[in-house]
Amino acid sequence: MKVHLLAFLVLSTTLTVAQTTRKYSNEFMNIGVDAAALGMSSATVARTNDVNSGYWNPAGLINLEDNQLALMHSSYFANIANYDYAAFAMPLDDRSAFGISLIRFAVDDILDTTQLIDEQGNVNYDRISLFSTADYGLTFSYARDLPIEGLSYGVNAKIIRRIIGDFASSWGFGLDAAIQFQSDNNWKFGIMARDITTTFNAWTINEDEFAKVQNAVEGQNQELPETTEITIPKLQIGIAKLYRFHYDYTLEAELDLNVRFEQNNDVISTSFASINPALGFEFGYVDMIYLRTGVGNFQNELQIDNSEDLTFQPSFGVGFKYKGIQVDYAFTDIGDQSVALYSNVFSLKLDFSVFR
Repeated sequence: MKVHLLAFLVLSTTLTVAQTTRKYSNEFMNIGVDAAALGMSSATVARTNDVNSGYWNPAGLINLEDNQLALMHSSYFANIANYDYAAFAMPLDDRSAFGISLIRFAVDDILDTTQLIDEQGNVNYDRISLFSTADYGLTFSYARDLPIEGLSYGVNAKIIRRIIGDFASSWGFGLDAAIQFQSDNNWKFGIMARDITTTFNAWTINEDEFAKVQNAVEGQNQELPETTEITIPKLQIGIAKLYRFHYDYTLEAELDLNVRFEQNNDVISTSFASINPALGFEFGYVDMIYLRTGVGNFQNELQIDNSEDLTFQPSFGVGFKYKGIQVDYAFTDIGDQSVALYSNVFSLKLDFSVFR
């Protein structure tokens, strides 16, 4: 019975999203990318200016001087789930830039035990097979300067693909829009609006395969879940300031406000929207060595005695850049949940100017 439950729970829990908590669909797209940003508690909407801007704020792509490539890997739940990211961006001309990125979040090699017991009631381990549940997010980004000096805008077109073995799959589509402004005195401002049209996912369910899961556990023959889900819009607002000391030292700080249009446990929450602040710092030496820290995910958590405690989540990171190669590490909870385990995140960024 316990073995049968594994395959059933993986499938039914994922598909139930379409039936109940629609506003939490495609959450893998909110984890974040780039160890440098995650080491600052994802406070980077205003300051982002490289290939990773396609995720954080596509308007920042306008700062590219050459083609760039980025890679990132991290693991969830003691290496049970893997999170991978790759991105490429390039300037189109003096006033515009283009980027493309791919995110994959997956649990691979899950045991499918729905056929473990044959028609005669015998246990046959040769009937066990493997399957994966994987989420993919493909994003196309475009950025362009506006007539006002220092002001740029960016847009994302996202294609979402979610696969649960042979049981079910879905396609989704969505749009992001963003602006960024950089002043002459090193102040930076950014706004990122995610899923502005509410990202839509349409599921296709293999009824024959799903019936095997339903029948594998007695008393779990529920109806098929609904086949559509949506992702509600989110808003990120950021302000950053860069300080320079004695030429060789820099300190950049950013404050972000993450706005979700729902009521939840965020430190500021109303029936219309909730606000969760994030603060990040990056200390740099000769544009080569970086130390980062941040704090975010402020939550009013309900305790067993019905009281509320304010919790928050710190993060730390380091980075090293030599010429056009940058390696970053972050010690942080990429799941953005204060009760989850911390994760080790590694990322690599390559500026093609190194080949000149």
